[in-house]
Amino acid sequence: MSGCPFFTKLHPLKAKSSDIDDEDDSQKGINKAAKGGITYGDYLQLDKIVNAQVLQSELRGNKIHDEHLFIVTHQAYELWFKQILWELDSVRKIFIHNHVRDERNMLTVVSRIHRITMIFRLLVDQFAVLETMTALDFYDFREYLSSASGFQSLQFRLLENKIGVAENLRVPYNRRHYRDNFHGQESQALLQTEQERTLLQLVEQWLERTPGLEEDGFNFWGKLQVNVEEGFRSEKQKLEKMSDCETKQELLEDLSKQIELFNSLFDSKRHDHLLSKGERRLSYKALQGALMIYFYREEPRFQVPFQLLTNLMEVDVLMTKWRYNHVCMAHRMIGSKAGTGGSSGYHYLRSTVSDRYKVFVDLFNLATFLIPRAWVPKINRSIHKFPYTAECSDSSYSSCGSCSEED
Repeated sequence: MSGCPFFTKLHPLKAKSSDIDDEDDSQKGINKAAKGGITYGDYLQLDKIVNAQVLQSELRGNKIHDEHLFIVTHQAYELWFKQILWELDSVRKIFIHNHVRDERNMLTVVSRIHRITMIFRLLVDQFAVLETMTALDFYDFREYLSSASGFQSLQFRLLENKIGVAENLRVPYNRRHYRDNFHGQESQALLQTEQERTLLQLVEQWLERTPGLEEDGFNFWGKLQVNVEEGFRSEKQKLEKMSDCETKQELLEDLSKQIELFNSLFDSKRHDHLLSKGERRLSYKALQGALMIYFYREEPRFQVPFQLLTNLMEVDVLMTKWRYNHVCMAHRMIGSKAGTGGSSGYHYLRSTVSDRYKVFVDLFNLATFLIPRAWVPKINRSIHKFPYTAECSDSSYSSCGSCSEED
């Protein structure tokens, strides 16, 4: 018989048992399952998971093939929502118990937030699987959903609350408060998360302790304001020396707008006004800390904090993409018809794809305040050490200039 002379060696499963070399390393394992103990199916509770797909169309005597895909996809979403909540709660716990004082825990925080972003990437891409179903395929079983709606996903609403979606910025659901669509224990669970400290609030408190903000120390904010004012003054003088022309006037007008923008940045009352309108989410001091991390991200002291801020923005980006993909899919599947839960469907979903639902919008807006590197206050490394919290002794914790007690 012709063929590869090493066939039996490379494919032992296709060879006779008598031909298998006793010294073959691939056969030296131990079959632990045969000795009892927990099995793969038992460990994962697969009997519950793989048998949890009950087709309403089949119960009504009209089994529709694609309803199975619809159920499995949404169950997968809910499992991933559960994992996100698991990671999110662990991160919030680190902040709540102030374990971020020891900044060695910050790597754990960054890793878990990054994991959340990777899960959201998967959830965004998962729509592609659902969209293999056509609008007509969905229409065949849509009536069997009755009043069931994705809006009723308790886990997603808990997730929004725990991250920090502002209650007063939510789009009303049929002119009613979003919680009115939940009852009993579900409503209580949502109310509880509204009363807990959100990830946004915990990050805000952490940013307020950014080393270098203290006025009797590095005084980043004071130095930045002086440098920016001097920089704009110098720019204005250069422009005024130019010969009169249309370009000069345009440049002066543009410079005037930039000066006005930065004046608002250094105006705490202006910040509080924007905060009351929901246009800013972080406190004035937290915004200062975020901007300091942004400018000094290349310093070893601020590299991990910068990674955290970047990952927090990515959470917002991916949640927005998820909402947008949901909008597009709903429009494709049901057009302008009302949703099964009674909402306006596509039109309601479209209204949720906005900055109202962005939590860390202030971090995105940091790029608004980019300035030439020469204007950024210089660090004298022989004076400004910016110690890590973990390097502070208990007695010097509140006076080292890098941290303070949490409120």
